[in-house]
Amino acid sequence: MRSSNPVFSRRGFSRDNGGYAGFDAQQAGTATNPYATNPYATDPQSGMPVDQAAHRNAMTIDDVVSRTAMTLGTVVVTAVIAWIALPVDPANINKSYGIAIGAALIAFVLAMVQSFKRKPVPAVILAYAAFEGVFLGVISSATSTYIGDGVVVQAVLGTMCVFAGVLFAYKMRWIRVTRRFYGFVMAAAMGFVLLMVTNLLFSLFSGGDGLGFRSGGLGILFGVIGIILGACFLALDFKQVEDGVQYGAPREESWLAAFGLTMTLVWIYLEMLRLLSILKGD
Repeated sequence: MRSSNPVFSRRGFSRDNGGYAGFDAQQAGTATNPYATNPYATDPQSGMPVDQAAHRNAMTIDDVVSRTAMTLGTVVVTAVIAWIALPVDPANINKSYGIAIGAALIAFVLAMVQSFKRKPVPAVILAYAAFEGVFLGVISSATSTYIGDGVVVQAVLGTMCVFAGVLFAYKMRWIRVTRRFYGFVMAAAMGFVLLMVTNLLFSLFSGGDGLGFRSGGLGILFGVIGIILGACFLALDFKQVEDGVQYGAPREESWLAAFGLTMTLVWIYLEMLRLLSILKGD
């Protein structure tokens, strides 16, 4: 099974017999480890027994937590800086939106660069987080200016509640990530993104909200759908992290886990912010 995030889709994670994701290097056994049949073999770099060296360099939950904290921390810090340093001027709102769009495009390019690299590059991931934070800071500031100060806090709290709820449900095994679940989520996400892009194109050429998918009753409906999809992506991310730890993924893969979780949380926050803006605007 491939990951929900593009940064995982090119890694060594693949489907095992039970339909869950696993790490190829561990499943390959002696095919990828010339020392696997020799219990006394030592790693040429560390001088330690191969099994101990592999375990020492394997990804752990602590690695994922620390990298995710660094990545999300970068997003939050740059968002706060952008909010303070780039105040939204209602008389010149196009300038603020221009900065936000520019930062979003740079973040998108960096995300694509990382997704096509064979190994994670922490500098690229943190740079992505920084520009994503600038985008979120400007957008959040604009939303706060036009809708109200409390909407951003509510969106943050809502995102945290979704994260905690999905994590709890996943740990309790109320959510099972199977091939069918993965296929359904990816198909729904593709349809959702296609509709949103179509709506954006119509809004650019015809003005207003295009086909109306981001305002009124339809906007509320698609906002809820977007949040549910984000929650499903979180479940896929949790499964990918769990399998990476279980199958002994290299420690550097924890950066990719942090990258994927950050992208999903940004998705949920934006959908939450949009939904609250529609509700409060009405």
